[in-house]
Amino acid sequence: MNRFRLRFGPSKVIIGMIHLPPLPGYPESPGIERVIRHAIGDLHTLESAGVDGVLVENEYDRPHRIRAEPETIAAMTRITRALVQESESALIGCEILLNDPKASLAVSEMARASFIRTDYFVDRMVRPEYGEFEIDPDGLIDYRITIGADDVLILADIQVKYATMVTPRSLAKSAKIAKDRGADAVIVTGSRSGDAPTPKALRDAAQGLPVLVGSGLTADNAVELLSACDGAIVGTSLMTNGCVDPEKIGRIMSLVRGE
Repeated sequence: MNRFRLRFGPSKVIIGMIHLPPLPGYPESPGIERVIRHAIGDLHTLESAGVDGVLVENEYDRPHRIRAEPETIAAMTRITRALVQESESALIGCEILLNDPKASLAVSEMARASFIRTDYFVDRMVRPEYGEFEIDPDGLIDYRITIGADDVLILADIQVKYATMVTPRSLAKSAKIAKDRGADAVIVTGSRSGDAPTPKALRDAAQGLPVLVGSGLTADNAVELLSACDGAIVGTSLMTNGCVDPEKIGRIMSLVRGE
């Protein structure tokens, strides 16, 4: 059985997101203690609704950096560890934006988290404000071994939102390459946050790994999209004023669980 399924089980998997306020190092940061309280509050809301996993991101560190600064890595380690210790049922994951999967792996290993998300794994992609993103899937897998993080799952976006492929290829081809390079699951997004992928795109990405919706899942489209894949990472549609809304996540989980 695939490592993702061994960890999450056979049902449709829902991973709720925690969007952190600005971390220390940004002028708007409320301070690490308030950020941790925010994260734990969202964790309790998500767990009460019955999610399978929780992904924590430094979403409001604006402008995003390509590589994480030392204070960001330190803060994310402390926050992620607090969530792991507080969690009663959900698996905890980490992603440090904008493109630092090694930092995400290091944080996850030191905090004893279960998975990372990486937006750029095997696809050469560009964004006007950042240029081309560095990818090194073999180096990331080697680094995971080096730091003893073999049990940390890698959930890899393919042809991720907001970016453009340098050399176009099919979604199926990207998914196959991600599988061959060591991803544990692939993530398919729409063109931007809030935009959902099509059911066809999700089916095309099914190349021997679990496929997750990475953007745009709502109560209105959850049944249709989840019929074409293995689960979803849900963020923006759950939020009210930057916090997870219990009513919004409750509606989605009721649909997923058939209640």
